[in-house]
Amino acid sequence: MSFEIEIVLEEKTITKEDVKTEVDDKTDNGKVLILHNDDENTFEHVIECLIQVCKHTPKKAEESAMRVHTKGKCEVYKGDKDKLTKMMWALQLKGLLVTVEDD
Repeated sequence: MSFEIEIVLEEKTITKEDVKTEVDDKTDNGKVLILHNDDENTFEHVIECLIQVCKHTPKKAEESAMRVHTKGKCEVYKGDKDKLTKMMWALQLKGLLVTVEDD
């Protein structure tokens, strides 16, 4: 899969609607997958990982990557602890800094 991404930096007030996460169809058990900023990974790599592992759309992945870059961390998925743990491991294997935390 190949796609181009244009990142435009602009001033924007972030609302609660902007920080919605993907939600598991099953019970969420109050757990969230948090992606943390690092100086190692490119925007393109982070976006690709979120698309592959979290099944984000390219636009959602781009928004999450930008939020991590500007805010330091971002909730990228809510769901069952077991599912989030597997997603965390998959993202860590790809070199991303992620944790599973209480909502």
